[in-house]
Amino acid sequence: MEIIEKSIPSSKFDDVNLEGTTFNNVNLKNSTFSDVSFQNAKISNVNMVNVEISDCNLSGMKIEGILVLDMFEAYEKMQA
Repeated sequence: MEIIEKSIPSSKFDDVNLEGTTFNNVNLKNSTFSDVSFQNAKISNVNMVNVEISDCNLSGMKIEGILVLDMFEAYEKMQA
């Protein structure tokens, strides 16, 4: 399925499989994701201003090539 140059604001997707889907030039401003698998997803050239991530399994997650859990560990050591 291709959805090109369409506007579908305030849509709700529930129990949907989007495995292998590509998103380009998509506006997800003010969207909410819960109970979602982003396993092996690649995210690049994305505006992450004011994004909040909580209650997540971050194993293996990297930002700019650095493991996020390693960043948290370094941060915690700096705070001690």
